[in-house]
Amino acid sequence: MAETLRDIVDAVARGVFPPADGRTTVLPQPSHRDAGVLAFTAHSVVFADEDPAWVYDTLRGVGCDALAAPMNPRFLAALMERTGRAAETVDAVFVGSPLPGAPPLALKEIEDAGHSRIVYARRRRDEVRAWAVEGGVLVMGRGVAGRLEVSVEVDEDVRHRGLGRLLVTAARHLVAEPLWAQVAPGNARSVRTFQAAGYRPVGAELLLHAR
Repeated sequence: MAETLRDIVDAVARGVFPPADGRTTVLPQPSHRDAGVLAFTAHSVVFADEDPAWVYDTLRGVGCDALAAPMNPRFLAALMERTGRAAETVDAVFVGSPLPGAPPLALKEIEDAGHSRIVYARRRRDEVRAWAVEGGVLVMGRGVAGRLEVSVEVDEDVRHRGLGRLLVTAARHLVAEPLWAQVAPGNARSVRTFQAAGYRPVGAELLLHAR
């Protein structure tokens, strides 16, 4: 089994997943900012600076199937109380490989460090960069375990025209390593956008944020 969370995400990006053995791996946080739970097929990873014995005891006390326990609301509530952290939603996690050639859009990098999307992204990511096109913004930065993450925003009046798909496709042309995305499962529009742009669903994730 990989020794760090970065080892795991790098392997998953290559299509090599943790063993589907029904177990949970407990790892230290990759940084003070990032703690949470990653769920893959029949294997979960809890990354938090907590006693593994407490994690396993709490999982056993959830009272549900071991496969579901790490994402069970009772366990997640206990983990939030234990860590003093807050959470938003369980996201679907996607990964896309780099693409050769120029992006399919004429992107202009945003140099204004005070831009609202850059300010927001810097709360969750490092090395943030952003690009704009008419009607949309593309943001990338290093998030969980240093993986490169992407998000986009499309203006309401230009939605349903394929701009989101073009933006997340363009992002794959700007990188030389796997590109990750976290999408709320209920946001079906975004789920379809990333899948149409060639991103692969690989798991689910809940991040715990410092209050």
